[in-house]
Amino acid sequence: MTPCFVRVALDHPLPVLYDYRYPPDAPQPQPGMLVRVPFGRREAVGLICEVSAHSDVPANKLRDVSAVCAECPPLSAQWLALAGFAADYYQRGLGEVALPALPQALRDPARWPRLMAPEERYRLLPAGREALPEALPARAQALRRLAQALVDAGELDLADARALHPKAAATLESWREAGWVEYECVAFGAAGHSSAGNGGENENPADGARNPGSATEGAVAAAALHQLSAEQAVAVEAILEARGFAPFLLHGVTGSGKTEVYLRALSGLLEREPDAQALVLVPEINLTPQFEAAFRTRFAGVLPDDAIVTLHSGLAEGERAHHWLAAHTGRARIVLGTRLAVLASLPRLAMLVVDEEHDPAYKQQEGLRYSARDLAIWRAKQLGVPVVLGSATPSLESWWQAEQGRYTRLTLSRRAIAEAVLPSVKLIDLEEERRRGRASFEGLSGPLVAAMKARLERGEQSLVFLNRRGYAPVLSCDACGWVAGCPRCSAYVVLHKPERALRCHHCGWESRIPHSCPDCGNVDIAPMGRGTQRIEEALASAVPGARVLRIDADSTRRKGSAQALFSDVHAGDVDILVGTQMIAKGHDFQRVSLVGVLNADNALFSHDFRASERLFAQLMQVSGRAGRAGLPGEVIVQTRYPRHAIYHALARHDYVGFANSQIVERRDAHLPPFVYQALLRAEGRTLEAALAFLAEAAQALTAIPAAERVTAYDAVPLTIVKVMNVHRAQLLVESQSRAALQATLRAWQPALRALRGVLRWNLEVDPLDI
Repeated sequence: MTPCFVRVALDHPLPVLYDYRYPPDAPQPQPGMLVRVPFGRREAVGLICEVSAHSDVPANKLRDVSAVCAECPPLSAQWLALAGFAADYYQRGLGEVALPALPQALRDPARWPRLMAPEERYRLLPAGREALPEALPARAQALRRLAQALVDAGELDLADARALHPKAAATLESWREAGWVEYECVAFGAAGHSSAGNGGENENPADGARNPGSATEGAVAAAALHQLSAEQAVAVEAILEARGFAPFLLHGVTGSGKTEVYLRALSGLLEREPDAQALVLVPEINLTPQFEAAFRTRFAGVLPDDAIVTLHSGLAEGERAHHWLAAHTGRARIVLGTRLAVLASLPRLAMLVVDEEHDPAYKQQEGLRYSARDLAIWRAKQLGVPVVLGSATPSLESWWQAEQGRYTRLTLSRRAIAEAVLPSVKLIDLEEERRRGRASFEGLSGPLVAAMKARLERGEQSLVFLNRRGYAPVLSCDACGWVAGCPRCSAYVVLHKPERALRCHHCGWESRIPHSCPDCGNVDIAPMGRGTQRIEEALASAVPGARVLRIDADSTRRKGSAQALFSDVHAGDVDILVGTQMIAKGHDFQRVSLVGVLNADNALFSHDFRASERLFAQLMQVSGRAGRAGLPGEVIVQTRYPRHAIYHALARHDYVGFANSQIVERRDAHLPPFVYQALLRAEGRTLEAALAFLAEAAQALTAIPAAERVTAYDAVPLTIVKVMNVHRAQLLVESQSRAALQATLRAWQPALRALRGVLRWNLEVDPLDI
């Protein structure tokens, strides 16, 4: 028998493939198959990228593939090409891209035999919700952990339950007998929703395929319930008429019905191509529940429940694996997810949607530092399908592409509800308020408080936006100037009053609030500045009788808590909502008629050239939460710089004017999108070590021919120099030629690997934070 060899990608920093002998009794080897292989002194999971009849590695050094994952169909050539492009463009090894993109279950050989098996699941019943976990002994920590996970998620599959408690099966059975939970065994692909049989009339009992005729009729009927505006109709028609690769920039003001355009375009796609798949990306996990609800409502009776799945890091590992496999095998027709979903395997992908395409959350900031938006565009071009980028405030990169005619711009200039108009914007000059001696309430100006009281009397809701969590950003001593700092980071710690703690938001270090100044003993240490906790406290006094709710990263730590809090807002159980950027985008608050913006001025003086763009987008997004259902909306911005151009553009809702002025500034300053950038970061035990590494790296550039067209700037410390006792510095390189920059980075890598003296280094292509 002719020997067979496979070249395998492993999750390893070196950008190389490793040769192994393939066992003759295993299934026919194919690129895209998962295998378990020996690597050094351990076993690792890898991905077959090539199959060959020979190997250049000496026979005495070749090792055998240990196991093959025959349960999972091989990943397609298109998916391997996507991973290969991401690895090449973002300067990482193929294995560093491909393996982390897979669910943990696929990277665990012990779970391979169960991958496609039916899922055993326990769902919490109302009696169990009332009883658990209080009915369990206080000392039974493992039992209470299992119960709390069940309460938070509403359901658990047996594999995840066993990870929480070794005797989970017996425990859950006893809870079933008590009437607290119910058990079901769900066929593969139906994970995540109890109604595995719902939509059964649309399924062929022989193979589980959907009946295209029923789906078409259902799609038409569902679409008829929503009358499109003229602008929406033009956008939907343009998207559906597109053939081949067609990038669209859907520029719609807040509340203009961009989601309805997505839904109608997907309905048309499924009507035209019954077996097609679509990928819809959203920037944050807390936006997925409302999107999922909208999609399930629209496609109820059109698609079976298991045809719409979500993919994000908040899912339990078992649930994420089942959703990923449903997409990989084609059972899932619509995949909703955050940035990691862009690397999901969808063999029949026919349309991509990126909602809020401008959002920085689409850029991964650890490991493979990829842009999900950019990969979505590349993937659409690779497959020759449409991609829709939606935003009220498009990124300047996308806006410039549309200006150049590379993207087709679709405009929604009015709100979808006829009586709903964009809110008026009022600027409160804080310096003028101070000069006139007007009363304020812990950072809340008199006019803002009066406006909130008026909304309370009318039964309407108010939203207060402050993008700073905690009680106060600084705790200090007036007597000696002491300021509470983190011992591990070059940053101040944030005061969290409800927890009576000082917490570093960079490394997680935490301590109790001191009773006196540790330097001089003064007991009158006081908080400086304001966070959401302090504003929540102030609102209780400033607007008596108002039901105040805070939503930020601290109040939504538990799984499902964000969804529950937003449900309270939508139900009208909240009068004033205060929060960070979590409440600023994507949410359709029907009763909110007033938005107050606090402390926006900080971003006006940032060293980051993207600060103005981000601030304007943030202000436009949060302003758009007001007046969406026809109530007159008002936005009150407190500022010390009411004459600043950003605020005047905001008052006019003039994104076009703002974007065009920014484009001119970027062109004159030779900044993106007119140049291409990469950032080399180094982390060392001392700042001197990090800077010395970067100096050597800059010197190595001089030996690279392609670097003649690349500019390297001086190495500088990061804004937060030290995190977790590690010092950080960066070196920026840029070029007017993307090809020259990529060639330089590729040739630079071997020299960087040869350098020593730092703990870690990484290259980031197209950085957002400089």
